[in-house]
Formats: sequence, structure tokens, C-alpha cells
Amino acid sequence: MSALAFFMADSGHFVAGSDRAFERNRSHPVFILSNSKGIPILPQDGSGIDRSYDFAVFSTAVEPDRPEIMRARDLGVPVKSRPEFLAEIISGFKTVAVAGTSGKSTTSGMLAFLMQRLSLSPGFIGGGRVKQFRTETNPGNSVTGDSDILVAEACESDGTLVNYRPEHALVLNIAYDHHSIEDTLIMFETLTRHTRGKVVMNADDRNLMALTPKSPIYFSVDSPSHYRAIEFTFHPLHSEFSVKGIKFSLSLPGKHNLYNALSCIAMLSEMGIPLLDTASALEAFSGIERRFDIHLDDGKRLVIDDYAHNPHKISSLMGTVKVIRKEVCYIFQPHGFAPTRMMQKEYIDTFSMNLRDSDHLILLPILYEGGTVKRDISSYHIAEGIHARGKSVKVIEERKALIERAGEHDAYVVFGARDESLADFARDIAASLRRIHRIC
Repeated sequence: MSALAFFMADSGHFVAGSDRAFERNRSHPVFILSNSKGIPILPQDGSGIDRSYDFAVFSTAVEPDRPEIMRARDLGVPVKSRPEFLAEIISGFKTVAVAGTSGKSTTSGMLAFLMQRLSLSPGFIGGGRVKQFRTETNPGNSVTGDSDILVAEACESDGTLVNYRPEHALVLNIAYDHHSIEDTLIMFETLTRHTRGKVVMNADDRNLMALTPKSPIYFSVDSPSHYRAIEFTFHPLHSEFSVKGIKFSLSLPGKHNLYNALSCIAMLSEMGIPLLDTASALEAFSGIERRFDIHLDDGKRLVIDDYAHNPHKISSLMGTVKVIRKEVCYIFQPHGFAPTRMMQKEYIDTFSMNLRDSDHLILLPILYEGGTVKRDISSYHIAEGIHARGKSVKVIEERKALIERAGEHDAYVVFGARDESLADFARDIAASLRRIHRIC
């Protein structure tokens, strides 16, 4: 929602907003940036809405009986969902839609960054905050460009992906997340059929092979494809590889980020950008906030914050960290009771497969942001399943207890979605380790 708000404000429109998170936390970074931008934040009781508004846009997570929705309807102010409004914006540009159950935030941000560096001047509406797009009045998840090109993150979570009609589409992968693989395949199939131009896909993802777009362009690491990475080397915090004889350096770790970069390379090449030009721009990309953010790395101690929250993302994150450290304390906060209930088995399987005997997992309570959802599952249900597989795991209710015991481990990875305070939590752990180091 903030990406849409800032994009429209930067496009010259008057925008106001509200969020239940802002009611509880006036120090929320997006609240502060909204004030800096001149975007007024209205109370949640609907009193700020009047007939002067052309329309009101709501997240699909907002219940239909909320005062603001009811107030808008009573006044005759048109009500739209976020994906409905995003579909309208997408149709007004030569949009590159970036889809996939994992990696789409990083990839869409990377693609927009590369296009900007390559003088294509794109617009950008993403789910993650590009570090190099962030300013005092912009969170970094949107950019208004001077061209008719728009890079948009196309999320499958609410099923409205089928309404997008982009110029080009980039499909990264399919795994179990918000929906079954079968249902997600149907959505991605519809997206590719609605795409007027290039469809770029990951040839190494077996699930994607069920899609049948016309003349797809493939990228890969392991399988034959149009854009295959060879001579790749994974260093602890960056990667090097070659595509069609051109050497690339990526300042992000892990095989999953190599796939993200390959997808951008393929799309840009299909849009007429020479590989050598893309290679010159790629190394400068510093990533997305809360995607493998390193808060401490002094050679002995390591603290990382990451957005990983579904089983596929968690597996990629843990696989990357294993290369760096032999013993890690992972701290995970599940987000939402419905997603946790749906992915309970997959969470247990993923952690059980990736936790080494030297590792430890701490689960925080499930993130609850309000609403009427049924709260019939807890982090203890996940912990019990992982413990039954012989892995070290416990649930800790209070973060303060972890800060006080930070010296028990040298390496921590904090991860989970939709909670800005997790980044602060990782910073607090890093600060605690620094204090311990000074005392010792």
C-alpha cells in the first residue's frame, strides 16, 4: 500500500492514508516518511474520508466492515482493492510484471535499479524497499520514472494476478506459499497469456515447466536455456558468474540471488540491452532492505536480518548461511495465523531438513496485526514437530530475554515478514554482542 501511495504522490496526486499499525506505533518508519512526504495519516474511524476523494484503495487484508470502508461507501466514494488499482496502473504503462512465490521483491527492485542505471528511467512499484531508492521522503519501494516503462511486483497472494495485462512478464518459480502449487500455476498461466511481449522463465524450476506461454525465454543454472550461468563461484557474501562469455559480479550471496540476477539479465537482453552494459551496472546493486541485511560481521560475530517467511525462502536463506557459519542461532517469527496453519507441516519439514546438529532455532510468537482471524495455532505447534525430529528448538515469548542471553551464540539470523520491529530486534542483538565483546 505504501508503494502505491508514494508512487501516486510522486506522480502529482493528493494522497492520504491510514493503517492500524500506525495507530499503535507512531514511530513506524513509513508513518514518519508519510509525514515528511506530506501524506496525511487519517484516524481509523473513517472520520477523515469525505466526498472530496476520487476513490479509496484498501488492502485485501482489510475487513469489509471497517469504518473507513463503510464511510466511503456511505458517501458514494468509489472503493477499490489494492490489486484492482495496481491493475489499472499497470495497464497505463509498458509494464514488466515480476512474478514468483520467492524472490520477486528482490528481482523487481534489482530490475528497476538496473534500468535506472542503464538510462531507461522506469517507474517502479514493489513490495520491498530498494536501499538505493530510499530517500528522506521515499521508503524505496516506488519510483516515478520519465519513460513509459514500469516495473511492478506481481504478487499471487490474493489471486488477482490474473487481472494484470503487462507488456512483459518474468516468472521466477513456484512453490507452496499462499496457495497450492496447482492454483498458483493457473494464475501464472493466465498472467503469461495476458502478456503482450516477452515471457522470461526459470528453466530449472520443474513446476514452471507446466506453463505454456508462446515462445518463452528461459534462464538457468543447471538446465539448458537461452541465458545460462556458467563458471559461477559462490563466495560468502557475493557471487561471480558468466553468461554468454560476459563476466558478472553480484554483491548478494546465494544461489537464489543468482537466479534473481539471471532473470534480470535475460529480460534486459530481450529488451535490447547489451549484456556488457548490464554487467557494468549489476555489481553496484546493494539489495533490498530486510533481505540478508548484515547488522554485525566482525569476523567472529554475525547478525543477519531477513524477510524469509515461507518454506522455500527459509530453505534458501539457511542454505546461504550454512556456507558462512558452522553454528547458527536462527530466530523466526511466523506471520499470520492462517498462513502458519496452512504451512505448518512445510515449516516443520523445512527446519528439520536444514537445521544441523550445531544449530539452534528459536520461534517467536505468531505475528498478529489485528482483525478477526481464528487464533487456533501457535509457534509451539511448530516447535513440537521440529523437536520430534531431534532438532534443537524452543519458543521464547519475550524478545528481551533473547537480548539478555545474546552471548550464548556468535551467529544469529533473525527472520520473518511484515514486522518492521524485527530489524530493530536484530540491531539490538548486534549491539548486545558488541557490549559483551567490549566487556570481555
